[in-house]
Amino acid sequence: MHTLVSRSSHCSKPWWTPYLATLRREYYKASRTARKNGTPALLDVARMSKAGYFKAIKTAKNKHCASFLLSATPQTLWTAKRLAFGRTPPRFPSHPGAETPQQMNHVLLNHLFPPKEPFSPPLRLRTDKKAPVLMKEEIATDLSKCSPTSAPGPDGIPYPTRKQVHRINPSVLLDILSPLVSLEYHPACMKVSNGIVLDKTGKPSYKSPASFRIIVLIRTVSKILERVIASCLLLAARSKGLLNPNQCGSLPGLSTYDAVLTHYNDVKTQQRPRLKVSSLFLDIKAGFDNLDNSFWPAY
Repeated sequence: MHTLVSRSSHCSKPWWTPYLATLRREYYKASRTARKNGTPALLDVARMSKAGYFKAIKTAKNKHCASFLLSATPQTLWTAKRLAFGRTPPRFPSHPGAETPQQMNHVLLNHLFPPKEPFSPPLRLRTDKKAPVLMKEEIATDLSKCSPTSAPGPDGIPYPTRKQVHRINPSVLLDILSPLVSLEYHPACMKVSNGIVLDKTGKPSYKSPASFRIIVLIRTVSKILERVIASCLLLAARSKGLLNPNQCGSLPGLSTYDAVLTHYNDVKTQQRPRLKVSSLFLDIKAGFDNLDNSFWPAY
């Protein structure tokens, strides 16, 4: 038995040219000849052939990257950014006071999730008669908005599996989520998550936990419940007129593009009568995690 040689895809090396293939053959031939004879002249030829081959590869890569950036489209914007800046090597968290992985885990948890007073679960659950009745069509609509490539949480059940189960038997998710909506309760078991620590690019030092961020992966059924509640809150907020007319985030049919166009229109409107316009942008760090819990209902 023997293993077949795999053929590389044309997408793996789009910068490859027939000229590079010729230089590679010459480089391999010169290297084999130099190893066989070992004379100084042949060694110099092999060394020059190697330098020319790798220099041609670098030139071909730069030329392909420049050509790709010039012809970039909105669909290939992030690919162009990755080619322009390159990929940063992964960094392992380090801290002067943490020598073992367990200590490093404790330091990151204390920084990313500051200790707070635990929520006391309700002693008795009561059904809210005014709670909306959950329909299978609502769950199907919210499932259609879930990305199939989103990573699952501790249960390991991805969205495509949830969609297939709901398509075959809609009563499964309906029987799980309907009591939680009517009881207005989010169980603690559905809040268990997996955390993935990633480094922030452009930091001068990675000895501080502030140089890292975390991606929290919760159970997909918990995300579906959150989407259902968010849809109900959105309908209630729109019917009561609680949303600002310029609100674009977290609303279907609106995005950052609409917010930028609205801001651009306001600036141009003020500039027409030759008024001076300035904009103030606020980046509130960890604002949601530091809100006063007394304003929110206890779950």
